Amino acid sequence: MNPENVTLQHPAPTHHFSVRLSATRRGARLARYLATQQLDAWGWPYGSEVSEVTAHIVAELAVNAMQHGHVRGRGFRLRLTVTGEHTLRIEITDARTDRLPLVLGGRKQDLSDAESGRGLLIVGALSDNWGCDTSDPLVKTVWAECAL
Repeated sequence: MNPENVTLQHPAPTHHFSVRLSATRRGARLARYLATQQLDAWGWPYGSEVSEVTAHIVAELAVNAMQHGHVRGRGFRLRLTVTGEHTLRIEITDARTDRLPLVLGGRKQDLSDAESGRGLLIVGALSDNWGCDTSDPLVKTVWAECAL
């Protein structure tokens, strides 16, 4: 077999959940609630480590979508995908492609007196990997992946 012709295949998702929510405080709270309820339905009970980590990540990303990704009349989308039994991918999609998350690039910043700016640090600390997908010119998706 010629290695140049080999295509890497990712495992098919075993669980998938997607919902659109209003870019409001209520929508952000609802995103967290729905994420933990969906994980419970999939077998990761409320209060488990997976549930708690997911709740924190969803809360941070949903608040960012509400505060920094809001476009009048448009909400945000929460998507959860479990691939195999190994990875949970959390995605929050909003309509502000012009406002990308600040990636600190390994620099340490003193945020002790800052009123905001810690959300993505929390996402980075809790997830195994995170990033921002801007391949669709109409939306941006901030995502985080966690090992299960």
